[in-house]
Order: sequence, then structure tokens, then C-alpha cells
Amino acid sequence: MAILECIIEVKARVQLTTDKRATIDEVTDHDEWVKVMKINWYKYASPSNFYRLAGKLVPMFGIPAAILFVVGLYVGFFVAPIDFQQGDAYRIIFIHVPAAWMGMLLYVLMAAYAGIGWAFNARLASMMATSLSITGAMFTFLSLATGSLWGKPTWGTWWVWDARMTSTLILLFLYIGFISLQAAIDDRRRADRAGAVLAIVGVINIPIIYFSVQWWNTLHQGATIRLLNKPTMAPPMLAAMFIMLAACWLYSVAVVLARLRCIIIEREQEAGRVVPATAAATEFSGMESV
Repeated sequence: MAILECIIEVKARVQLTTDKRATIDEVTDHDEWVKVMKINWYKYASPSNFYRLAGKLVPMFGIPAAILFVVGLYVGFFVAPIDFQQGDAYRIIFIHVPAAWMGMLLYVLMAAYAGIGWAFNARLASMMATSLSITGAMFTFLSLATGSLWGKPTWGTWWVWDARMTSTLILLFLYIGFISLQAAIDDRRRADRAGAVLAIVGVINIPIIYFSVQWWNTLHQGATIRLLNKPTMAPPMLAAMFIMLAACWLYSVAVVLARLRCIIIEREQEAGRVVPATAAATEFSGMESV
């Protein structure tokens, strides 16, 4: 009986300790959540504060992007089956389609940030639009180049002036116009406002690109992936497509944030302001030189 009573007492103590630990964990989780909610997120509207945050986020997006690129290209070029009509030539879609989607998406984001910067005189939003423009132009050019490489074996020609390709070329010109307009005006605020007007007006081209294959009779094939319909692609093809899309998205975030840090340094120094993170680095390098 004594042994049984000891066992019961030990079980009771273990249960009490477990309950206390659970309570402590709940309190800790609650405290962490309260700390997160108490963070003044508005402070990151300041370019100098966002500079430090962007530096922490770049590797968090860049490393997964590199991994997904390797996985997506492997699945697309070595695992996905051969298409019964186009053979291996179709595999370029694993680069072409994500690039085309990102080119359109980044333009909408660029126009949105440019509009916010114009409407609310938000310097960081205008800087973000400037940073997005380079990456968006790169993806748009990549979609046109890969589309030409795909069109040669499929259509027998490198280029056709159909609605989809022409409207995508106009999108590239809009990107180039935005970048050139900002570079041509010395006053940063005037350059941001002028670029915002061009970007917002150019948004009308995005639905034209998307619906061009439905509105006009074009050589370009229609959408293979639709939100409301079942995909017509084989599962390995679909998996490679979405992996590459995720890789392009993560890459865009990492590169845009890295470029944004450079823009913040450049503009803050021009305005006579000092980014705290760079000020410490400059002081440390000066001490080393001494």
C-alpha cells in the first residue's frame, strides 16, 4: 500500500509540474504575441528604419529562391514528361510563363507604390516603385526572349505582331519609359510624380495583355491554368510551373529589397540625412583606416 501511495503521489506531482509548464508556455506565447502587437509598424515607413528591416529580410527570401530555382528547373527539364505535340520544346514555358506573370504583377505593384508615394508624399513608397521597375523590366524582357525561342519551333518564326506579344512589348516600353523618365529629372520628388503618372496610366495595358487571347484571334495559345477550371497540364508539369513561380516571386522580393537598400542610401545621402546602419559602418571603417 505504501508503494502504491508513493506512485500516486509521484503521478500527482508530475501532473502538477506538467500543468505549470503548460501554463508558463501559454503565458510566454501570449507575451510574445503582445510584444508583436505592440510593435510600432508605422516606424518602418521611415526609409532609415526600413533599411535595417530589409537587410534582415533579403537572405530570408533569397536563399529559398535559389533552392526553389534548382528544384523547379530539375523537375521541369528532367522529371516532367515530353509533350505529345511540341516535344521537348515546350519546356521553356517553365521560364517563360512565370516571367510573364511576374512582369505583369510587378508592374501593378510598381504603379500602386508610385501612386501611394504621389498621393501621400511617402518617400519609401516612391523608392519601392523605383526598385520594382528594374526587376519588372527584366522579367518582361525575359518573357519576350523566351517567347521568341519558343515561337521558332512552334510557329516557325521568331516574332509575330499578334495582340499578346505586341501588348507585352508595350509593357516593356512602359517599364523603360518609367525608368528613363525618373533618370532624366534631377529633382527626385518631381521625378517620382512624373513616373507615378506614367505608371498609373500604363496599368490599362495589363488587362489588355491578359485578355488579348480572348478578345482577338492570335497565334498565342490561351491560358493553360485557370482558377475556376481543372488544369490541363500533367501533375509534374504543373508542379514545376508553380515551383518556378514561387522561386521567381521570392527572388523578386529579395532583389527588390536589396536594390531598395541602395536607393535609400543614395537618396538619404543626397538629402543630407544619414542612415543609422550605414553611419555605424562608416565610423567603423574610419577607425580601421586610422
